[in-house]
Amino acid sequence: MVPCTPRLLLSSKMPGSVVLRWFVFFWVSLGLRAAEPGSSEGEWRMAAKNYANTRFSDLSEINSANVNELKVKWTFSTGVNRGQEAAPLIIGDTMYVVTPYPNILYALDLKNNGAPKWKYEPKPEAAAQGVACCDVVNRGAFYDDGKIFYNTLDGNTLAIDAKTGKQIWKTKLGDIQKGETITMAPLVVKGKVLVGDSGGEFGVRGWLAALNADDGSLAWKAYSTGPDSEVLIGDKYKPFYDQEKGKDLGVSTWPPEHWKIGGGTVWGWVSYDPELNLIYYGTGNPGAWNPELRPGDNKFTAGIFAREPETGQARWFYQWSPHDLYDHDGINESVLVDLELEGKTRKVLLHAERNGYVYVMDRGTGEVISATPFVRITASKGVDLKTGRLIPNPEKEPHTGKVIRDISPVAAGAKDWQPCAWSPRTKLLYIPHQNLAMDYEGVEAGYIAGTPYLGVNVKMYAGPGGNRGEFCAWDPIKKEKAWELKEKFPVWSGALATAGDVVFYGTMEGWFKAVDAKSGQELWKFKTGSGIIGQPVTYSGPDGKQYVAVLSGVGGWAGAIVAGGLDPRDPTAALGFVGAMKDLPQATTKGGDLYVFGL
Repeated sequence: MVPCTPRLLLSSKMPGSVVLRWFVFFWVSLGLRAAEPGSSEGEWRMAAKNYANTRFSDLSEINSANVNELKVKWTFSTGVNRGQEAAPLIIGDTMYVVTPYPNILYALDLKNNGAPKWKYEPKPEAAAQGVACCDVVNRGAFYDDGKIFYNTLDGNTLAIDAKTGKQIWKTKLGDIQKGETITMAPLVVKGKVLVGDSGGEFGVRGWLAALNADDGSLAWKAYSTGPDSEVLIGDKYKPFYDQEKGKDLGVSTWPPEHWKIGGGTVWGWVSYDPELNLIYYGTGNPGAWNPELRPGDNKFTAGIFAREPETGQARWFYQWSPHDLYDHDGINESVLVDLELEGKTRKVLLHAERNGYVYVMDRGTGEVISATPFVRITASKGVDLKTGRLIPNPEKEPHTGKVIRDISPVAAGAKDWQPCAWSPRTKLLYIPHQNLAMDYEGVEAGYIAGTPYLGVNVKMYAGPGGNRGEFCAWDPIKKEKAWELKEKFPVWSGALATAGDVVFYGTMEGWFKAVDAKSGQELWKFKTGSGIIGQPVTYSGPDGKQYVAVLSGVGGWAGAIVAGGLDPRDPTAALGFVGAMKDLPQATTKGGDLYVFGL
């Protein structure tokens, strides 16, 4: 892979020269394009657009002045009416779309209004649907060296010939008998296909695996719990904080043998810095959800690892939520930028975490530079920057047999899987998220392989103000919101930022919106057939014109009441999310369609 990464220099004192501004922006754009060899800015080769997870495109034909002229150019029905969370890929004159279960992969002809070139049907095991905790979603694919790599719900990773749709290899990684599934979008780094498991609600043991891209053979596998030898912690492991130091913390911070069913699944996003040669990814919640069943910090769950891609060896770890109390997974994306802080340029990662804080971290060392609330928080009282530890609020600590009310963020977090976008032009992070609170009660739980392992009763509801969602722009230098937009339902879609100073996102009622990247002013919206929880992308078509694409199809955890046809009278259904979404069936219906917009 080409060793290049975005170098986004942020300063309150921007260059005065127009020429210099153009050069800086050109260099930034070059870095983004070079994230994947052979690609052009008009393509979209991975779900996050680039290794830095910016979801930024420097296409600008569609801009804040003309975006209100967008029209539907063509649509495509996937034939699957479940939660559509994937990002379409665009390579040359072909678009690739992955559906939820049964995980069909389509190749669509951009020269012929999206007419199918071929489709690949992997036929995953039907039983996988029964152990998918939060809908049967898939978050997308990755293109590299003529192959499309993606995962199926039943725990397989596939390599498909991008031209013919023929299977090149298939590797089994997950075991649905244990409750393991795979929903994440893979990342390919230096010939290694990086894949992690889902299933933290079933007491599975989390891991990130690296498969050799040529033949699908296993290169390495790093567990999130257990002895150092299995977590791939060795001599190069040098965490910043004392609580992350020590031998076999993945065992000693758990009750005896509990680490074997301890969760820490890896179902979110992976970033890569080619200059430091490090991958970054988060680990999920510990099992069970009831914290009284697992005293200790429960390493290495609800945190972030930095690893070497060739060997998987850990370089550092940081735990967002030690002894996680509320299902605050740490799997959210980390956006890699270079930030000027106190007169010094630092390589940082930006991370809007489920526990409600936007973290700015040194991505070379794992030091927390700042951690600032971006939502209302009652569950904790801040982050101690000296020790790096989250400061819990004892008044909101869960207990078995006792209902604790008004906990925020909820089990789904302040922001769940839905990815942010970053613009080097505005120097803002665009965060789709929710505004919810919950009541939480610990109950007894016993582990049985392949069945839910929770130990809590959860009821979610709207937070202050009544709006259940928000889309905001975050200034990481000022450590505050630049603007915010309130939405009736959680904003469960991804965000897309462009050089046209437009930001796109979707709502669970089905509105696809474009807003001004600088001010947040709504510039355009279009009502699709179903709620939008997908990841919008933009690309340059064979005709040289810019287009924007998004999948419409409500579902996911927040939309399970519609996608799964759940009873709105049971507020504890969908792990407590139905309580907050009982009116969603009146606002939207099931769907599974791709929309492509252009001027």
